[in-house]
Amino acid sequence: MYRGRLERDLSLWVGKGLLGEETAGALLAEYDGRPASFSLGRVLMALAAVLLAAAVLLVVASNWEAIPRLVRVGAILALIWAVHIAAALMLARGAAAAAGGLLVIGAMSFGGAISLVGQMYHLSGDEQTVMYLWFAIATISAILFRSGAVVVVAGFLSWASFAVYLENHDTHWIGLDPWMAPVMAVIVIALVRYTGAARARHLAYLLLIGWLAWLYTLYEEIAVALAFAVGGMAGVVLTALPHPRIAPLVRSAGAAPAFYSFLVAAIGFLLLHVEIEQGWRLVVLGLATLAAAVLAIALHGRNNGAVRYLAYTTFAAEMLYLASVTVGSILGTSSLFLFSGLVVALVAWIVIRLERRFSANSREARA
Repeated sequence: MYRGRLERDLSLWVGKGLLGEETAGALLAEYDGRPASFSLGRVLMALAAVLLAAAVLLVVASNWEAIPRLVRVGAILALIWAVHIAAALMLARGAAAAAGGLLVIGAMSFGGAISLVGQMYHLSGDEQTVMYLWFAIATISAILFRSGAVVVVAGFLSWASFAVYLENHDTHWIGLDPWMAPVMAVIVIALVRYTGAARARHLAYLLLIGWLAWLYTLYEEIAVALAFAVGGMAGVVLTALPHPRIAPLVRSAGAAPAFYSFLVAAIGFLLLHVEIEQGWRLVVLGLATLAAAVLAIALHGRNNGAVRYLAYTTFAAEMLYLASVTVGSILGTSSLFLFSGLVVALVAWIVIRLERRFSANSREARA
C-alpha cells in the first residue's frame, strides 16, 4: 500500500519537475531494498516456536512420573541452555528469524522449568509469583539478546499475570499486586524502545487500557469516568505539542500515543454516558464529547489516520445518540444538527486559518 502511494508521489513530482527521473528511481530502489516489514518465513518460524514451546509445557504438565526427578530437571535445564546457545550462534550468523524462534522456545521453557520444580518439590508459592518470575526472566532474555520476539512473549506474559490476578481476586484490590500490571506495561514499552519491536508496544497500551477499565469496575463512580475523559484528552493535547523534548519522543512512538490517549478519553465519555442519562448534564456531556472529537481531528487528523477514524466514529455515534435520546421532535432534531453544524463549521474555519498561517511561516523559514 505504502509503496504504491510512494510510486504515485514520485511520478507526480517528476511530472512537475521537482525531482529527476534518476533520483526518483533511486529512491524507489532504496525502498525496495529495505527488509520487508512482513515476512512469511518469520511468521511461520514464530508459529513453529510457539507450537514447540507448547509441546514442552504440555510435557512438563504431564509430570513425567516414570522419570527420576534429577533427570527431569536436568533435561529441562539442558533444553534451556541448548536453545539459548543455538540462538546466540544464529545471531552471530545473521539468522535473526531462527534465533528469535529459539529464544521464544527458551523463554517459554523457563516457565515450564519453574512449574516443574515447584510441582516436584512442593515448593511454597502461588501462580502470581510464578508469573512475576517468568516475566522477569523473559525481560532479562530480551535485554541480553535484544530480541523483539521475546519482547512479544513478555507482553503476553504481562497479560497472563494480570489475568491470574483477576481470576484470583476479581474486583478486589489486594496489596501491591494490582500495581504490577502498569509496571509491566512500562517495562514492555522500555523493551520496545530498546529492541525496536515497534508492534509489541500495542500489547502494553492495551494492558494499560484494560487495567483502567478494571479500575472503573472497582468504584463505578462519575469521578473515575471523568478522570478517564480529562486525562485522555490531556494526552491527546500533549502528544500534539511541538515541544522540543516531547515532539521527538512522540514521533519515535508513531501514531500509538495519540490514538490510545483518545481511546481512553472515548471510553471515559462512554462511561459518563452510562452514569448520566438525562437532563441538562447529558446535553453538556454530549457537546463536550462532540468538542473532544473535533479537537482530536484538529490536532491529529491530518497525520494520524487511527485518531481520525476513531474521532469520526465518536462524533457520529454521539450525534445519533443525542438525536435519539434528547430530542423529541423533528424540529428539535433539525435545531440540534443546525447548532452542531455551525459549531463544527466555526472550528473548521479556525483550523483552516491556522493551517494557512503555519504553512506560510514554514515557507518563510525555508526562504
